[in-house]
Amino acid sequence: MKIEGSSTVANIDYDPETRNMDVTFHSGQTYTLPGVSAEQHEDFLAADSKGKHFHRHFKGKFGSK
Repeated sequence: MKIEGSSTVANIDYDPETRNMDVTFHSGQTYTLPGVSAEQHEDFLAADSKGKHFHRHFKGKFGSK
């Protein structure tokens, strides 16, 4: 899903079956996060600042690649 209005996050894709979430930044870097719950994904989409939310709740905590 393309993210409008974020200065850092360009795209967020989530697969509820595998619970994998891919987060792509405007820089082109993509993180694949395994084991993300649907609730965590929804909270991320609802966050006012996607970049801050990513760094606070996901980076380094989900074995991101």
